[in-house]
Amino acid sequence: MSQLVPGVDQERLASSEGCVKVASLDDKPNSKTVVVYDCRFENNEHLQITLDIKGLDFVDFLQVISKVFAIPSSERFVLTTTDRTGIDLDNYEELQHGNTLHLFQKEDQILPVATHERIKFLPHYDTLVQSGMYEYYASEGQKSLPYAFAELIDNTLSATSRNTGVRTIDIRLLFDESLGKPAVVVLDNGCGMTSKQLNNWAVYRLSKFTRESNNFARCYTIISNILLIDILALYARSHHYLLISPPSSDAEYVRPDPVPRSLNSDISYFGVGGKQAVFYIGQSTRMITRSLGSPDVHELILSKEEFERKERNKEEIYSGYIRNRKVGDFSHVTNEEESFLRAIISEETEKESFTAVVVTGVLPEHIAYLKQDFHIWTRELAHIYHYYIHGLNGNDMKASYRNSDCVSNIDIQITLLEKFPKIPRLVNLREIDNDMQTLYINSAADTFEFKAYTDSDGAVEGILRYHPFLYDRETYPEDPYAVQDLTNDNEDDDVVFIQARGKRPIFECFWNGRLIPYTTVSEFDWCSRPKKATLVPSDSYNRFSGVLFTNDRFQVSTNKLTFMDLELQLRNKDTIFTRLLNGQEQRVKIQKEFNQWLKYCHEKWDKQVKFSGFKGTVTRTDVTTKKMQYPWASFSSIEWDGKTYKTGQYVKSQKTVPLFFGSVVRFLLYGDHDGDLYATGGNVEVAMEPKALYDEVKTIPISKIDRTVTNAAIKKCIEDELAKLPEKLKVAWPQCNPWPQNTSQPAGTPLGPFQVEILNKKGESISRMPSGSHAAAKKLLIELKVIWHGPNGEQETNSHIAQHSAKWGFWFKQMENLSMLGRYTMCLNTVLNESNATVFAGKQLPCHQLHFTIKEGSAERFVVGAVSNQIQVGVPFDIPLELLDEYGHPALPSPDLKPVLKCCYNEVVAIGMLLNIKGVEAKGTVPNYLGKLHEVIVILPGLRHGMQTLKISVWPVSGNPHSLKIKPEDDPITVENGNSVNFNVEVHDEAGNITAQPKQIVRFQLQGPSSSSSTVAIDCSNSGTGLLVTKSIKLKNLKAEHMVKAKFDMPSLKKVAVVLRDLKVVPSTQPCCLELYSQDDEDTTVLKDKEKIEWEAGDMLDNLCYRLYDEGGREVPLTAEQLSGIKVNWTADMNLEDLAMGKLPRVHVPTLVQDEHFYQVSYQDHNISVDTSFTIVPRPSDPKHLKATLGDDTVRMGEPLGKIYLELADQFGNITQALTSSCVYSITVDGEGLDKSSPVFKWQEKTHSIMVTGVQFQPGLPGTRELCFTWKDLVEHVRVKMTAGVPARLQLVDGPQETLQVLNEHGIPTAFLIQLCDEWGNPSPDQRVVVALKVSTPALKVRSSVMSQPLDVKGNASFLVESVIGPKGEYELEFEGSFNRRPITGPSVKLIVLPNPNKPVKLAVEYDNSAIFQAGKTLPVFSVLVVSEEGSLIKNLNPAYLSMLMWKGEESMKAPPPGATHLMCSKPKENEKDDRFHFRDKDIPDRVGKYTIQFALCVDKTKGLWSHQHVINVVANDPMKLAPDSQPPTPVVSNTDSIASRTMVEGMTLRIMDKFGNPTGFELKGKVVISITNSNGNSDNKTLPMFQGKAKTIQIPITKGQAHVTNVVIMENSPGQHGNEYVLHFKPFIPGFGPKKTLAAFDLPFRFINDIQHKQETFELTQKKDQLSSAIEKYKSVFDTNKQLFDEFSRQVRAATGKLNNLKLELTKNNIDANQLTTIPETDAVITEKSVEARRIELQPRRVCSILDPFKGSKDVLGKIGNLALITDDDAATVLSWHMMGDMDCVVTTTTAAARKIYDDTHGKQQVMPLDSVFWRENQRPLPHIRNGQSSFVPTGNPVFIRELLIFSENRASCEMAFGNLVGDTILIDDLDSANHYRRGVVQMKCPCPTILTRRGERISTKGKFGGAHNKAPAIEKLRGQVFGAPLPAQYHTLKRQIDLLQKCRGAIQTSQVVKGEFDKHMHYLKSAEMVLKEEEMEQKQRQLKEIEAKLASTRKSSSAGIKRSFKEAGESSSSKKIRPK
Repeated sequence: MSQLVPGVDQERLASSEGCVKVASLDDKPNSKTVVVYDCRFENNEHLQITLDIKGLDFVDFLQVISKVFAIPSSERFVLTTTDRTGIDLDNYEELQHGNTLHLFQKEDQILPVATHERIKFLPHYDTLVQSGMYEYYASEGQKSLPYAFAELIDNTLSATSRNTGVRTIDIRLLFDESLGKPAVVVLDNGCGMTSKQLNNWAVYRLSKFTRESNNFARCYTIISNILLIDILALYARSHHYLLISPPSSDAEYVRPDPVPRSLNSDISYFGVGGKQAVFYIGQSTRMITRSLGSPDVHELILSKEEFERKERNKEEIYSGYIRNRKVGDFSHVTNEEESFLRAIISEETEKESFTAVVVTGVLPEHIAYLKQDFHIWTRELAHIYHYYIHGLNGNDMKASYRNSDCVSNIDIQITLLEKFPKIPRLVNLREIDNDMQTLYINSAADTFEFKAYTDSDGAVEGILRYHPFLYDRETYPEDPYAVQDLTNDNEDDDVVFIQARGKRPIFECFWNGRLIPYTTVSEFDWCSRPKKATLVPSDSYNRFSGVLFTNDRFQVSTNKLTFMDLELQLRNKDTIFTRLLNGQEQRVKIQKEFNQWLKYCHEKWDKQVKFSGFKGTVTRTDVTTKKMQYPWASFSSIEWDGKTYKTGQYVKSQKTVPLFFGSVVRFLLYGDHDGDLYATGGNVEVAMEPKALYDEVKTIPISKIDRTVTNAAIKKCIEDELAKLPEKLKVAWPQCNPWPQNTSQPAGTPLGPFQVEILNKKGESISRMPSGSHAAAKKLLIELKVIWHGPNGEQETNSHIAQHSAKWGFWFKQMENLSMLGRYTMCLNTVLNESNATVFAGKQLPCHQLHFTIKEGSAERFVVGAVSNQIQVGVPFDIPLELLDEYGHPALPSPDLKPVLKCCYNEVVAIGMLLNIKGVEAKGTVPNYLGKLHEVIVILPGLRHGMQTLKISVWPVSGNPHSLKIKPEDDPITVENGNSVNFNVEVHDEAGNITAQPKQIVRFQLQGPSSSSSTVAIDCSNSGTGLLVTKSIKLKNLKAEHMVKAKFDMPSLKKVAVVLRDLKVVPSTQPCCLELYSQDDEDTTVLKDKEKIEWEAGDMLDNLCYRLYDEGGREVPLTAEQLSGIKVNWTADMNLEDLAMGKLPRVHVPTLVQDEHFYQVSYQDHNISVDTSFTIVPRPSDPKHLKATLGDDTVRMGEPLGKIYLELADQFGNITQALTSSCVYSITVDGEGLDKSSPVFKWQEKTHSIMVTGVQFQPGLPGTRELCFTWKDLVEHVRVKMTAGVPARLQLVDGPQETLQVLNEHGIPTAFLIQLCDEWGNPSPDQRVVVALKVSTPALKVRSSVMSQPLDVKGNASFLVESVIGPKGEYELEFEGSFNRRPITGPSVKLIVLPNPNKPVKLAVEYDNSAIFQAGKTLPVFSVLVVSEEGSLIKNLNPAYLSMLMWKGEESMKAPPPGATHLMCSKPKENEKDDRFHFRDKDIPDRVGKYTIQFALCVDKTKGLWSHQHVINVVANDPMKLAPDSQPPTPVVSNTDSIASRTMVEGMTLRIMDKFGNPTGFELKGKVVISITNSNGNSDNKTLPMFQGKAKTIQIPITKGQAHVTNVVIMENSPGQHGNEYVLHFKPFIPGFGPKKTLAAFDLPFRFINDIQHKQETFELTQKKDQLSSAIEKYKSVFDTNKQLFDEFSRQVRAATGKLNNLKLELTKNNIDANQLTTIPETDAVITEKSVEARRIELQPRRVCSILDPFKGSKDVLGKIGNLALITDDDAATVLSWHMMGDMDCVVTTTTAAARKIYDDTHGKQQVMPLDSVFWRENQRPLPHIRNGQSSFVPTGNPVFIRELLIFSENRASCEMAFGNLVGDTILIDDLDSANHYRRGVVQMKCPCPTILTRRGERISTKGKFGGAHNKAPAIEKLRGQVFGAPLPAQYHTLKRQIDLLQKCRGAIQTSQVVKGEFDKHMHYLKSAEMVLKEEEMEQKQRQLKEIEAKLASTRKSSSAGIKRSFKEAGESSSSKKIRPK
């Protein structure tokens, strides 16, 4: 229903066709609506009204505007379009349906906020009319991306065409991810576009010729209707409306005036290129523009995504909105992916007008091309706009100055920005100097300019540029980036010179100054190559290039890639060509002018070579191309660039690798020439110099002769080359110890070290032979040999070979083994590394010899000669000495050598090598004992070992023993009892001299009963004397003096008289007895030793004294020092004063009766020890206490206490006997909870105690109970500990909430805590109970830390379930206990096992089953899908976990056999699905047969998964050759009469094979033609052997792809050259094979021998040659394989090291010291540390949602609301969980089908919410109090949208939609007062306020209600786990990231160690003796092969000419005379 706008003159409006309505743009088609934005005020939000103005005139329209927007009559206003075109009477009627208008206070008012203008851009009808034209971007094999950029540059050139200053075009490639998604931005400083022009730009195919003029252009018209003007003026004055009368302007297209080269910038033409370009580059474009003088900026966005959305929603596709905003306003840029737009928009304030094209969604392949080929495509753009950039004359870098008219003001700059640290790349197209036009211009020597006119007003300017030939090269430029022809890469064989332009077209074509890249003009008739010879060589016609500049009269395709009919029009006969000379047109014959110009250029600019001295025509076999081997003309000299070169002249090469010198052999020119001539090319044969280094002739192009070098310089260089050869050896002695020639050195003198240098003639040190070819230079070695010229001949003592070291040169270590006496020669020889040869090029390599002699060394030691063994004192004797050097050679003594002896001698006499010491005498007292050896020390000063010891024996003169002499001689001798006596004993002979004889034993003994025990003996055999010490003399009970006889005798010598002595023994004075006594005032009591004393417990024993007595019974007084020897064992504190008075410390009697204490008193001094002891037995005192004794103070609940004994005790607790039987009736017992009826008292006569039984407490809480026993006034309190009763059941006291949901193979993070209890529920700590974890069914496997365990001290048992394995379903975990085989019931926990979406259970393989597997080709792509346990596909697996294994044969067991080929997974491509893994570009085996392919998934070493085995049939490849199954040996035949000798092949089958040797072509038929050719392929030689029957060929049929050759025999007396090698050529002829599709023939070489003897010899040599060749090939194969392995291992080591370094860098960034992670154990230690820390954080208590979610993990199911989000803040989590209590268990699904399935499965009990039926729009609006980015009031309480506090761990977008639907804009504030304040402020803004929650748990609804129980959240405990969980702390995620990096680092370290180990192992293998032996064996076999080949060649050469047989001689009788070699 229409609503009339108030305030409008209704009568006037009624007369109109319709009423003005507030309508929408989607009203009926006959409506005419406009959108009006109120933009008058800066701070107010704009008001948008849509009005239907159909039927209103201009005045009515102004009245409606005034009423609708309530504009006072005094207020001024103006209405404009979005282009700021004022609305007046004239243009009001031009308003269209859907136009947008702005209501301003003034026309130039700044737009306060952005507005939107709806536009339509339906494609123009030309889309159909011109749809047959050449469509966009036919690339013709080129990259078309530069031409897409060219379309955008065309637009910028047109936009800037009227700029008076610099025309700036800025292309920015923004590929820095930190600035947003990749984008391409093209900016210019042109005139910009109005909104209408921007709308026109969006219309496809709307060209500049068909565009409508702007309905609201900025123009002024004169109003002719005076009456209407008056009305308007009247209205305007009354309403202050500003009338704007713009004049008119014709906006139709006007063709620009002609300019030179048509550089008019009029190249934005068809309305197609810009749209196609942006959508070719990317997926979306944003046009930002500002027209000149406009204060507004217009934006339009076109995107593929938006088009697709409109198509899906059935909306109008070609419509949209233009955003009109103020300059520099980027408030609408909120997407971080487009953050770069803010910087671009910020630049707007500096520009008066501009246009920016922003392309996003750039295709990845375009990004890669733009980055990698930056220099290529920018060069192409510089080529396209060459003349716009550089002006009319182009980039002429040779010009000294430029005319200002020819200089361009266009500046095109391209910038490529990439992520740091990559440096931005910036290029200005003006700076590019290698585009083709620049190359053409700067290489041209002359130009030819012309013009062409067609009958359609088409004008063409043309330029021809001549590029001359300069001596050795064409100057016609080559495209530096063109693909080069690599078919002939040998420079020396390049015999055909490049013919300049070749077959390329002449002219490039430019349209309006811009290159049209895909159109060229090959030539015109007047400039084409003539068919007849002319004065100008034909090559000159290939030496010019051309350019054509056309105007826009020639049609081009809409993409500006091709001309439509340019060449046709120019070749039209009516086309007029004129020549331009000095800028003036000349009507002349263009062909004549061109020919004259070309002749002039050739004569002036071309430079050629003159060949002289024709020597004949030759064939060159060194040319690889057969057709180019003949003919070659040979010349003796040339003239080139004013110089003459002749045969034998020295020349130097240039541009060769390496450069070389040589003498000219001859000059060669390809072609059939005769005599002298000029030519542009040719080759020269050069014999390389010096010949001592190079024995080689090289052929090079003449152009590579260095013309700048002189003959003298070449000779000098040759001499310098010769001077590089080794000349002499230089020996240096680094330690300055040189040996001169013929020197004589002492034995052992070290030789060396010394350093050897190989010097050439220049004195330079070298280590390699100079190399003159590409071969590697041979190493030089120095061989050292030391030869000893001994008595038995020459002997080599030292042999070393030194290699060159960069640091030390040739170094020989010190030799210290030169110890043998005689002459020596040291030889230093230079040898070659490989051959050890000492001769090179017939010249001896340098050597050096050193002759020297080794003599004896100086004396180092000596040997004592024989000395007399009977020496007497005073009798002289001699000591001979022999001197030796270090090595035992006799040495001469020095003249001044004087021995040193510890005795006297007369003189020293030297005789030769001996030294004799004469007159040595022994002096001094002669000992009187026998056999004493004396040491004589001989010292020779100055010797290293200069001391020797000589032992001599001096004979004594004393007699036999005769008597004893005993000292002391006193008689009697007094001795104290207990002491010993000392006697000095001497044995004398008859003369009284002390004598020493064998067995001189002297004995001492006391006479009497103790004689045997006192016997002591001493041996005087050695010295004849001795000290005899007796034993201690101890006489018992000695009270007075006593005499004893002592006897001395020699038992073995009865003749020696006995000596007797008297001993007087007196009593000892030492203490020997200790006596204790107690003394009081009246009495003294002596205590006996070990006496027991009974005393009252706790009492004190005083007055205890002691006395000491000696052996004689005398009391011993003690000194102060001796008092310290008195000790007691009951105290350490003793008073010395009391001890001196004989008093002992007092004794404390023990307090306990049973403690009998032992007491001891002792005296100890030196060897004397005396003691005595006694024992005190305590007795109890009077009773003081009642004592209760419990058998056990602990009792279980429900059981009686054990026996209790009551006794009476004294004060110390000693039990007394005072209790009697009558006391039973007077004792009572009491206590809390005591059952008083149960105690029983019973008398115990034996112990005088009372036994109490039956004491029992009532059940209750465990704890301490107290019993109180009372007897008379004595009370005893007893505490009893009551524990839990007998264990009765198990309880689950802690654990996860039921019902549990666990993913298969996952664990339960929370442990189950089991508690043992009694029947009353009290915890029981009985550790004898064992608790076990069991499952309800065997189908469920549970792995726990322990499956059964005893209880701990608290009665607890903890079970942490580490993994649960089983099929999907509901189970129970049961806990059972056992005690003494008695079961104890326990709890059970329900458990739901869910399928694991991350557990792979199956590998599905997809590939093309219909593919044909041809050997050697590429396998089709195998896609592997990893299926999880729940049936979904697993994504984001590491591709390295997957591998492909392939082996030959049928299917095997589950796993592949050993040796299967292992292939890795390919890297994923962009835009590929991430749920499958591809194996692409894998090679098919090159042998046919059945192969099996199997895929494996190995995540770790314990888990693996195999796919099904897929068998493929590998078939042969395309037929390529004819070959036998195996290569037959080389036949040797002769032309004798024996057919066996003439048989070449016998029984051989040839098969058609592919290139890998697989039989194929079984369906092919044909024939094989067998012929004989020379080894060089020539078959025309008349001396070729012939088959039987004089046949030259034999034909054999081919059937089923094979041909069987039975016998191939040559004819008897067949022609042939003796010893020559021929080839048996088997050529197949099969239909379908020809020159284009060839089938290689099989060649079998054979030897031809003319007689039997040579045949046998040749046959054996040939056989041996084949064997050696085969063996050498095997060796080479082994070495090649080792080389490949070395390269591969090296690459792996580099890759592993690089990866490890990168990971360590990442670890360093993550705060881990990577330098310490060098080994796997170190890394594992850090991983364990981090894992333990992460596990600790996991186990820390945190808020957890306990809502069960059995549906999570199912297809299209996200889970329950409570489990989808996490909240860090506890208060926020509590209040939101309560607020959403009704939705917490709602299941969220992505599809309605999944929601319906849950609904049906639960019979409608489960609430569900499918997201595909939820309308939700992403809301980025700020809080309600924020308007236009500013706060309307200052809120308190920290308001925030509560949705911003939610954390989603997965499915973020879906979860945001779900919570956005449920929570909406709910706000969280700190407290209720702040919430009310906030709501009041929002409502006063006349805005609705959403629900507000407070952190304290209050809620204010959207209606403003708060208070009451239903608006107050309970405590979190009352939510019963239905609360949002808390996330793990940030530290946990940091640890996880560090653990992941550490695990990668560990793998990298392991990989690095493995590959390094493999590399080292391989290197060790390469250096092993086995490999060295193989190399030597191969070299030996190669030498043998060369010898055999030489023998075979000599056999062939040794035959005379008579051996050759011609064709005419063939077939003669075998009996004819045979020709033998002479």
